[in-house]
Amino acid sequence: MAALAENKRAYFDYEILETLEAGIVLLGGEVKSIKTGHISLTGSFVTIKNEEVFLINAAIPPYQPKNAPADYEPRRSRKLLLRRKEISFLSGKIKQKGLTLVPLKVYTKKGRIKILFGIAKGKKKVDKREAIKKREFKRERDKMLKWG
Repeated sequence: MAALAENKRAYFDYEILETLEAGIVLLGGEVKSIKTGHISLTGSFVTIKNEEVFLINAAIPPYQPKNAPADYEPRRSRKLLLRRKEISFLSGKIKQKGLTLVPLKVYTKKGRIKILFGIAKGKKKVDKREAIKKREFKRERDKMLKWG
C-alpha cells in the first residue's frame, strides 16, 4: 500500500472519528499522473449528491501537459465508488451537526488507486494548541532520552 499523497493538514484541523476506503473514477491520463505522485488533496473535500459520493477540488495536473485534451480541468469533481450501504451510512453521519468528510490519503492497492477519507469533526483553536504542546513535549522528551 504505497501512499501517493497525504493530507497531513486534515489530521491537524480535524478530529478523525472513522475512516473509509473508496475507489476513484479517473481518466487514463489522471491515473498515470497520480501514480507519478502528482495529486494535491489540499483544500479538497468529499460530498454526497443524489446518493452518489464525489471528491471535490482535488488537483490532478495532466500527465503530459502538451498532450492533454483542451477541455481538461485539473480540479473537476470525481466520483467515488462505494457500496449503497456505505453511502447511506455516510449520509446519516453527515446530517449530524459538525461532521464532515475529509480526504486523508491516496494510495494504490492491488494496482488500483484508492482514497482513504474520514468522518471528521473540526477542532477548535484550543484543541490545536493542545496538539502542538503535546508534539513539542514529545520532541523534547525524545531529545533528552537520546542525549541523556
